[in-house]
Amino acid sequence: MAKAKKHRTPAPDPPVTAAQLPWQPPVPPVPTALLISFAALLVRVLVSVGPYSGQGTAPKFGDYEAQRHWMELTIHLPPSDWYRTTSDNDLAYWGLDYPPLSAYQSLLHGRIINASLPDSVALRSSRGFESLESKLLMRWTVLSSDMLVFVPAALWFVWAYMKGGVGAREEDRWEGWMWLLAMVVINPCLVLIDHGHFQYNCISLGLTLGAIAGVLSRNELVAATLFSLAINHKQMSLYFAPAFFSHLLGKCLRRKYPIVEVMKLAFIVLGTFAIVWWPFLRSSEAALQVMVDYLL
Repeated sequence: MAKAKKHRTPAPDPPVTAAQLPWQPPVPPVPTALLISFAALLVRVLVSVGPYSGQGTAPKFGDYEAQRHWMELTIHLPPSDWYRTTSDNDLAYWGLDYPPLSAYQSLLHGRIINASLPDSVALRSSRGFESLESKLLMRWTVLSSDMLVFVPAALWFVWAYMKGGVGAREEDRWEGWMWLLAMVVINPCLVLIDHGHFQYNCISLGLTLGAIAGVLSRNELVAATLFSLAINHKQMSLYFAPAFFSHLLGKCLRRKYPIVEVMKLAFIVLGTFAIVWWPFLRSSEAALQVMVDYLL
Protein backbone atom coordinates (compact mmCIF):
# COMPACT_ATOMS: atom_id res chain seq x y z
CA MET A 1 0.00 0.00 0.00
CA ALA A 2 1.47 3.32 -1.03
CA LYS A 3 2.31 5.73 1.74
CA ALA A 4 0.44 8.99 1.79
CA LYS A 5 2.60 11.89 0.88
CA LYS A 6 3.16 14.42 3.60
CA HIS A 7 2.36 17.93 2.62
CA ARG A 8 5.02 20.28 3.80
CA THR A 9 3.92 23.68 4.94
CA PRO A 10 6.02 26.26 3.19
CA ALA A 11 8.16 28.37 5.48
CA PRO A 12 6.78 31.85 6.02
CA ASP A 13 8.42 34.59 4.11
CA PRO A 14 10.84 36.73 6.11
CA PRO A 15 9.33 39.97 7.34
CA VAL A 16 9.62 42.75 4.86
CA THR A 17 11.54 45.68 6.23
CA ALA A 18 10.83 49.17 5.14
CA ALA A 19 12.97 50.16 2.22
CA GLN A 20 15.56 52.78 3.04
CA LEU A 21 15.22 55.38 0.35
CA PRO A 22 18.19 57.53 -0.65
CA TRP A 23 16.63 60.60 0.96
CA GLN A 24 15.85 58.65 4.15
CA PRO A 25 19.27 57.63 5.50
CA PRO A 26 19.52 56.14 9.01
CA VAL A 27 19.80 58.72 11.75
CA PRO A 28 23.48 59.07 12.74
CA PRO A 29 23.69 59.19 16.56
CA VAL A 30 26.57 61.66 16.91
CA PRO A 31 25.30 64.39 14.55
CA THR A 32 21.80 64.03 15.97
CA ALA A 33 23.08 64.31 19.54
CA LEU A 34 25.06 67.41 18.58
CA LEU A 35 21.99 68.90 16.91
CA ILE A 36 19.87 68.32 20.03
CA SER A 37 22.62 69.83 22.19
CA PHE A 38 22.75 72.88 19.93
CA ALA A 39 18.97 73.24 20.19
CA ALA A 40 19.29 73.08 23.97
CA LEU A 41 21.93 75.82 23.87
CA LEU A 42 19.71 77.97 21.66
CA VAL A 43 16.77 77.63 24.07
CA ARG A 44 19.02 78.65 26.97
CA VAL A 45 20.33 81.69 25.11
CA LEU A 46 16.82 82.84 24.24
CA VAL A 47 15.69 82.51 27.86
CA SER A 48 18.78 84.32 29.16
CA VAL A 49 18.02 87.36 27.02
CA GLY A 50 15.08 88.13 29.29
CA PRO A 51 15.24 89.73 32.74
CA TYR A 52 16.45 87.86 35.80
CA SER A 53 14.77 87.57 39.18
CA GLY A 54 15.12 90.75 41.23
CA GLN A 55 16.47 92.87 38.39
CA GLY A 56 16.39 96.51 39.45
CA THR A 57 14.67 95.64 42.72
CA ALA A 58 16.53 97.00 45.74
CA PRO A 59 17.79 96.26 48.30
CA LYS A 60 18.84 92.67 47.50
CA PHE A 61 18.20 92.42 43.75
CA GLY A 62 17.39 88.69 43.75
CA ASP A 63 19.48 85.56 43.24
CA TYR A 64 21.47 87.19 40.46
CA GLU A 65 22.90 89.60 43.02
CA ALA A 66 23.52 86.72 45.44
CA GLN A 67 25.68 84.90 42.91
CA ARG A 68 27.50 88.10 41.94
CA HIS A 69 28.08 88.94 45.60
CA TRP A 70 29.57 85.51 46.28
CA MET A 71 32.00 86.06 43.43
CA GLU A 72 32.91 89.39 45.01
CA LEU A 73 33.54 87.75 48.39
CA THR A 74 35.50 84.74 47.20
CA ILE A 75 37.97 86.67 45.04
CA HIS A 76 38.72 89.30 47.72
CA LEU A 77 38.53 87.39 51.01
CA PRO A 78 40.41 84.32 52.28
CA PRO A 79 38.41 81.09 52.55
CA SER A 80 38.35 81.41 56.35
CA ASP A 81 36.19 84.55 55.97
CA TRP A 82 33.76 83.26 53.37
CA TYR A 83 31.26 81.83 55.83
CA ARG A 84 31.56 84.17 58.82
CA THR A 85 30.64 87.75 59.55
CA THR A 86 33.50 90.22 59.18
CA SER A 87 33.83 93.89 58.37
CA ASP A 88 33.82 92.93 54.67
CA ASN A 89 31.29 90.11 54.83
CA ASP A 90 27.82 90.84 56.16
CA LEU A 91 26.02 87.50 56.32
CA ALA A 92 22.70 89.34 56.48
CA TYR A 93 23.34 90.49 52.91
CA TRP A 94 23.39 87.31 50.85
CA GLY A 95 25.72 85.34 53.08
CA LEU A 96 27.31 82.37 51.35
CA ASP A 97 25.11 79.42 52.31
CA TYR A 98 26.17 76.73 49.85
CA PRO A 99 28.89 74.07 50.34
CA PRO A 100 32.55 74.73 49.49
CA LEU A 101 32.47 73.46 45.90
CA SER A 102 29.88 76.12 45.10
CA ALA A 103 32.20 78.71 46.65
CA TYR A 104 35.07 77.50 44.46
CA GLN A 105 32.81 77.84 41.44
CA SER A 106 32.07 81.44 42.48
CA LEU A 107 35.80 82.02 42.88
CA LEU A 108 36.53 80.76 39.37
CA HIS A 109 33.75 82.75 37.75
CA GLY A 110 34.61 85.79 39.84
CA ARG A 111 38.19 85.79 38.61
CA ILE A 112 37.02 85.55 35.01
CA ILE A 113 34.61 88.45 35.44
CA ASN A 114 37.15 90.46 37.44
CA ALA A 115 39.57 90.25 34.53
CA SER A 116 36.95 91.71 32.17
CA LEU A 117 34.81 93.98 34.34
CA PRO A 118 36.42 94.52 37.76
CA ASP A 119 33.87 97.14 38.86
CA SER A 120 31.14 94.50 38.85
CA VAL A 121 32.87 92.45 41.58
CA ALA A 122 34.67 95.19 43.51
CA LEU A 123 34.61 94.62 47.26
CA ARG A 124 31.75 96.46 49.01
CA SER A 125 31.26 99.08 46.27
CA SER A 126 29.70 96.65 43.78
CA ARG A 127 26.53 95.84 45.73
CA GLY A 128 23.58 95.94 43.40
CA PHE A 129 25.84 96.42 40.38
CA GLU A 130 23.80 96.06 37.20
CA SER A 131 24.85 96.73 33.64
CA LEU A 132 24.42 95.13 30.26
CA GLU A 133 28.04 93.97 30.26
CA SER A 134 27.78 92.38 33.70
CA LYS A 135 24.54 90.66 32.75
CA LEU A 136 26.14 89.20 29.63
CA LEU A 137 29.15 87.98 31.61
CA MET A 138 27.02 86.48 34.36
CA ARG A 139 24.75 84.77 31.85
CA TRP A 140 27.82 83.42 30.08
CA THR A 141 29.05 81.77 33.28
CA VAL A 142 25.77 79.86 33.58
CA LEU A 143 25.73 78.89 29.91
CA SER A 144 29.31 77.66 29.98
CA SER A 145 28.69 75.69 33.19
CA ASP A 146 25.64 74.09 31.63
CA MET A 147 27.40 73.11 28.43
CA LEU A 148 30.55 71.90 30.20
CA VAL A 149 28.90 69.93 33.02
CA PHE A 150 25.21 69.17 32.52
CA VAL A 151 25.05 68.48 28.78
CA PRO A 152 28.04 66.06 28.73
CA ALA A 153 26.55 64.30 31.76
CA ALA A 154 23.22 64.03 29.95
CA LEU A 155 24.91 62.54 26.88
CA TRP A 156 26.73 60.00 29.06
CA PHE A 157 23.52 59.17 30.92
CA VAL A 158 21.55 58.54 27.73
CA TRP A 159 24.33 56.38 26.31
CA ALA A 160 24.69 54.40 29.56
CA TYR A 161 20.93 53.94 29.87
CA MET A 162 20.58 52.73 26.31
CA LYS A 163 23.50 50.33 26.66
CA GLY A 164 22.74 48.85 30.03
CA GLY A 165 19.48 50.26 31.34
CA VAL A 166 16.80 48.10 32.88
CA GLY A 167 13.38 47.37 31.48
CA ALA A 168 12.85 47.01 27.75
CA ARG A 169 15.23 45.35 25.34
CA GLU A 170 18.22 47.34 24.19
CA GLU A 171 16.86 47.49 20.64
CA ASP A 172 13.62 49.01 21.89
CA ARG A 173 15.42 51.50 24.10
CA TRP A 174 17.56 52.77 21.25
CA GLU A 175 14.45 53.73 19.28
CA GLY A 176 13.63 56.53 21.71
CA TRP A 177 17.07 57.82 22.62
CA MET A 178 16.57 61.13 20.82
CA TRP A 179 13.42 61.92 22.78
CA LEU A 180 15.09 60.95 26.04
CA LEU A 181 18.07 63.21 25.36
CA ALA A 182 15.84 66.09 24.31
CA MET A 183 13.69 65.77 27.45
CA VAL A 184 16.77 65.83 29.66
CA VAL A 185 18.70 68.72 28.09
CA ILE A 186 15.65 70.89 27.30
CA ASN A 187 14.03 70.40 30.68
CA PRO A 188 11.99 73.61 31.11
CA CYS A 189 12.36 73.63 34.90
CA LEU A 190 16.15 73.65 34.75
CA VAL A 191 16.30 76.12 31.86
CA LEU A 192 13.93 78.63 33.45
CA ILE A 193 15.48 78.49 36.92
CA ASP A 194 19.11 78.66 35.81
CA HIS A 195 18.88 80.91 32.77
CA GLY A 196 15.81 82.94 33.66
CA HIS A 197 15.68 83.24 37.43
CA PHE A 198 19.49 82.81 37.70
CA GLN A 199 21.09 79.84 39.40
CA TYR A 200 23.78 77.21 38.83
CA ASN A 201 21.73 74.08 39.44
CA CYS A 202 23.14 72.69 36.21
CA ILE A 203 26.40 71.91 38.00
CA SER A 204 25.02 69.91 40.91
CA LEU A 205 22.39 68.23 38.74
CA GLY A 206 25.00 67.49 36.09
CA LEU A 207 27.23 65.83 38.67
CA THR A 208 24.26 63.84 39.96
CA LEU A 209 23.28 62.80 36.45
CA GLY A 210 26.87 61.77 35.81
CA ALA A 211 26.76 59.68 38.99
CA ILE A 212 23.63 57.93 37.71
CA ALA A 213 25.41 57.26 34.43
CA GLY A 214 28.30 55.84 36.42
CA VAL A 215 25.93 53.47 38.21
CA LEU A 216 24.33 52.37 34.92
CA SER A 217 27.74 51.74 33.36
CA ARG A 218 28.89 49.87 36.50
CA ASN A 219 31.54 52.43 37.44
CA GLU A 220 30.57 52.59 41.10
CA LEU A 221 33.67 54.45 42.29
CA VAL A 222 33.21 57.11 39.62
CA ALA A 223 29.57 57.38 40.64
CA ALA A 224 30.54 57.82 44.29
CA THR A 225 33.05 60.54 43.40
CA LEU A 226 30.62 62.49 41.24
CA PHE A 227 27.79 62.28 43.74
CA SER A 228 30.09 63.37 46.55
CA LEU A 229 30.98 66.42 44.45
CA ALA A 230 27.28 67.07 43.81
CA ILE A 231 26.59 67.10 47.56
CA ASN A 232 29.49 69.49 48.03
CA HIS A 233 28.09 71.85 45.43
CA LYS A 234 24.48 72.11 46.60
CA GLN A 235 22.92 70.48 49.61
CA MET A 236 19.74 69.77 47.66
CA SER A 237 21.63 66.78 46.23
CA LEU A 238 21.15 65.12 49.62
CA TYR A 239 17.62 64.26 48.47
CA PHE A 240 19.20 61.58 46.27
CA ALA A 241 21.59 60.32 48.96
CA PRO A 242 19.43 57.44 50.29
CA ALA A 243 19.10 55.95 46.81
CA PHE A 244 22.83 56.21 46.06
CA PHE A 245 23.86 54.99 49.50
CA SER A 246 21.62 51.93 49.47
CA HIS A 247 22.46 50.97 45.89
CA LEU A 248 26.23 51.38 46.16
CA LEU A 249 26.38 49.67 49.54
CA GLY A 250 24.25 46.82 48.25
CA LYS A 251 26.56 46.38 45.27
CA CYS A 252 29.56 46.21 47.59
CA LEU A 253 27.93 43.63 49.86
CA ARG A 254 27.20 41.34 46.91
CA ARG A 255 30.83 41.25 45.80
CA LYS A 256 33.29 38.49 46.60
CA TYR A 257 35.14 40.60 49.16
CA PRO A 258 32.46 42.93 50.56
CA ILE A 259 34.62 44.46 53.30
CA VAL A 260 37.28 45.46 50.79
CA GLU A 261 34.66 46.94 48.47
CA VAL A 262 33.05 48.93 51.29
CA MET A 263 36.47 50.25 52.31
CA LYS A 264 37.21 51.33 48.74
CA LEU A 265 33.88 53.14 48.55
CA ALA A 266 34.45 54.82 51.92
CA PHE A 267 37.94 55.90 50.87
CA ILE A 268 36.59 57.53 47.71
CA VAL A 269 33.79 59.38 49.51
CA LEU A 270 35.89 60.53 52.47
CA GLY A 271 38.79 61.44 50.20
CA THR A 272 36.56 63.56 47.97
CA PHE A 273 35.09 65.37 50.97
CA ALA A 274 38.55 65.91 52.46
CA ILE A 275 39.88 67.49 49.26
CA VAL A 276 36.87 69.80 48.90
CA TRP A 277 36.88 70.82 52.56
CA TRP A 278 40.67 71.03 52.96
CA PRO A 279 40.93 74.86 53.28
CA PHE A 280 38.41 74.74 56.14
CA LEU A 281 39.74 71.69 57.99
CA ARG A 282 42.70 73.64 59.33
CA SER A 283 40.38 75.48 61.71
CA SER A 284 37.63 73.80 63.68
CA GLU A 285 35.80 77.13 63.91
CA ALA A 286 35.84 77.61 60.13
CA ALA A 287 34.72 74.03 59.50
CA LEU A 288 31.90 74.37 62.03
CA GLN A 289 30.72 77.62 60.43
CA VAL A 290 30.59 75.99 57.00
CA MET A 291 28.64 73.06 58.40
CA VAL A 292 26.15 75.38 60.09
CA ASP A 293 25.55 77.26 56.85
CA TYR A 294 25.53 73.96 54.94
CA LEU A 295 22.84 72.34 57.06
CA LEU A 296 20.75 75.43 57.72
